Amino acid sequence: MIPESNNASEATVYRNYQGGYFRTLISPAQSGGRLAVLDMVLPKGSEPPPHVHEKEDESFYVLEGEISFFVNNTEFRRRSGESLFAPRMVHHCFKIITESARMLTILTPGNFWNYFVEFSEPCYTTPKIMNPFPPSDEQLTRLIETLSDKYAVTVLNGL
Repeated sequence: MIPESNNASEATVYRNYQGGYFRTLISPAQSGGRLAVLDMVLPKGSEPPPHVHEKEDESFYVLEGEISFFVNNTEFRRRSGESLFAPRMVHHCFKIITESARMLTILTPGNFWNYFVEFSEPCYTTPKIMNPFPPSDEQLTRLIETLSDKYAVTVLNGL
């Protein structure tokens, strides 16, 4: 999923996230806060629950694998080379169909990028996909409270 490299320092641009990893292609600092672009690789089972963003739109471009996106209760199946737009104030989520998927996630404006950094860890080796593990009750409570209070994202129950 990632290009092979002999340069060990290149791995530090990746961050471990939800059993997968990502790297930032464009940060909010580089765009004056207008957007952020993440190159994400996620395993099946690491998907977010249905949620609503009050402040940002999300766009997804599938690079590898297959993903079913759900936007306002409508399913959109996307494969490599296909994209989807999820506007703010509309509930959405996705389910990875293949064992893993790689996608570009575009956040407009870019502030929600900080969530991904906050809930990930630097990767100091070649990034790998691992089995996602469910968060503890304490971690889940912190995650939901942070999403709501800091990022104006509401997590929903079911579609």
